[in-house]
Amino acid sequence: MKTLFHSFPAVLKRGLVVLGVLAAGACAYNETLGRNQLLFVSQGQMAQLASSAWTDLKKQEPTTSDPKYLNRVNRVAPKIIRAAGENPAEWEVEVFKSDQINAFALPGGKIGIYTGILDLMDNDSQIAAVLGHEVAHVKFNHSGERYSQTAAAQTALSAGGALVGDSQVGTTALQALGLGAQYGVLLPFSRKHELEADKFGLRYMARAGYDMDEAVRFWQKMSAQKNGAPPEFMSTHPSDATRIAQLKREIQLIRSGS
Repeated sequence: MKTLFHSFPAVLKRGLVVLGVLAAGACAYNETLGRNQLLFVSQGQMAQLASSAWTDLKKQEPTTSDPKYLNRVNRVAPKIIRAAGENPAEWEVEVFKSDQINAFALPGGKIGIYTGILDLMDNDSQIAAVLGHEVAHVKFNHSGERYSQTAAAQTALSAGGALVGDSQVGTTALQALGLGAQYGVLLPFSRKHELEADKFGLRYMARAGYDMDEAVRFWQKMSAQKNGAPPEFMSTHPSDATRIAQLKREIQLIRSGS
């Protein structure tokens, strides 16, 4: 019986082989995560890449000096960072004045959180849930892994383009590889990163003494804010139902000592 790989056009197979060779050369096993990570760049290299972006962002986006927000974040952030085994003095956390319901992390210990999402948070434990999630992204170099996945997919696409020229078969093959790179490789890993950040963020907030159940309550509240979302297989984030179900499982495991 033919496998799916054998039924692909030859150029597509070559592109996939290129991608496989790249991946094999840059995979490292992460014992904490329990899986291999594809990493062409180190955390230090990613921090250098992120540094200028962070500087530009702070120039373009207004920050707030309102103690209503700063006191809450400054009270929680150092505890979460220490719980992750990091030094708060080496991290920078900014509160951006915006109605965006969002937070993000950049390599090199940079965290941005918006007043819009803080307005939704009922207590410090909910802040800890989001900050723990962002610290985990940085801790496990998810940005570096994402960068490496994108580079590998682009290299495979370039290899395919060089081989096929302008033929219709080649165009179809490239479209198929592009679709595979978008929905079959990159986005699922992004969802994996989000769920890993949730998992370890819970552990950080538990070590810091916060109520893990508030993470579930917060994401339930976030879910209620949405007017609709793309299907999970086409999203960089897990569905709210998937995320909440995993949080509940992880809380049980942590409390049982697993």
